[in-house]
Amino acid sequence: MSKPLSILCIASFFKGENFMISAKKNGAIVYLVTSKKLEDKNWPKEYIDEIFYVQQDDKNNWNMDDVISGLSYVMRNKKIDRIVSLDDFDVEKGALLREHFRIPGMGQTTARYFRDKLAMRVKAHDSGIAVPAFTGLFHDDAIKEFTEKVSAPWLVKPRSEASATGIKKINNETELWDHLCHLGDKRHEFLLEQFKPGDVFHIDALSEEGKIVFMRTSQYVNPPFDVAHGGGIFRSVVCEFNGKDDKNLQRVTNKVMKAFGMQYSASHTEVIKCHEDGNYYFLETSCRVGGAHLADMVEGSSGLNLWEEWAKLELSVARGEKYELPNISNLYAGIIVSLSKEKYPNYDSYQDSEIWWKMKDNEYHIGLIVRSEDRNRILELLDAYAKKIFSETHASAPAPDKPKH
Repeated sequence: MSKPLSILCIASFFKGENFMISAKKNGAIVYLVTSKKLEDKNWPKEYIDEIFYVQQDDKNNWNMDDVISGLSYVMRNKKIDRIVSLDDFDVEKGALLREHFRIPGMGQTTARYFRDKLAMRVKAHDSGIAVPAFTGLFHDDAIKEFTEKVSAPWLVKPRSEASATGIKKINNETELWDHLCHLGDKRHEFLLEQFKPGDVFHIDALSEEGKIVFMRTSQYVNPPFDVAHGGGIFRSVVCEFNGKDDKNLQRVTNKVMKAFGMQYSASHTEVIKCHEDGNYYFLETSCRVGGAHLADMVEGSSGLNLWEEWAKLELSVARGEKYELPNISNLYAGIIVSLSKEKYPNYDSYQDSEIWWKMKDNEYHIGLIVRSEDRNRILELLDAYAKKIFSETHASAPAPDKPKH
């Protein structure tokens, strides 16, 4: 009898519990490498065969030489068949370990396309995929040439942060050079991009054998940048099925995954539809499940749990088997999340029949997911809840302009 496959999960943040539970239930040996400071988190330990802890520095960084040394010792008597990075910040760690130990999966070159925003833009542009005008911040003359050709405002974006963290909106050239001076010797870790006002969408997908086998398109009612920097209320809603946005977003996402060399994984991609010209521009992608409980919204809409199915997909590929997609439903779903003045908000006044999920595990947060066959009803509820939350519960804590290094 062949030995069960073993999966090493990497998580420098507390997430991915459903992935590990699903992998274990589907016959895998599950190992977890995580930060020592997360030792007391509620990991599903009954589904994890062994946990290895890494000491992190004050910036939550791991010494990867130490991780390689530790893992090489572990592998003397434990076989590792697959390595899975459960968070954006772990993609590079997983790629490094795969390459060092020659474990199948995404290597460092391909991983850069799903982590480094500058690498993403260069690859997309070279592959004929529309992106906002951009430049690296290495050479002063290239920056000056960009500012002469592309009118302000611009965005300075960190190449490796997640979501809207560390993004700075720049209104003129003087402000730009002041900000670049402020970044100092960290400047090379950022890029400069044209600011394109528009509607921002996210596409959550699963890929197998280089093809997308599941995809759900959704629109941010409030773009993440506005929420992070304006202290707003986060909302997203599933796009109209087979509508113009849905079809165009699927087309862009298929092109991105093919160009970037995606073979098998979950992915979360963001695209903007420009108000000025109506065109769709690729913003960024990642080889992981979307955060901010968007995976829960996708499940409310489709019946598919992205974390669980990602684990099944990884195991199917490792075993040389065909992944079987479960039955998919097509309901409209929407999510609303806000900081709350109360540690544990009271949901007694939220009793609509469309409510599918209530956030109960995040202190000082309030959140709901609603679903219905009627998309207009979802939008109506999200608007009503936004007004109610803002007047009764909402707390604001805009993100600082200074990125964390």
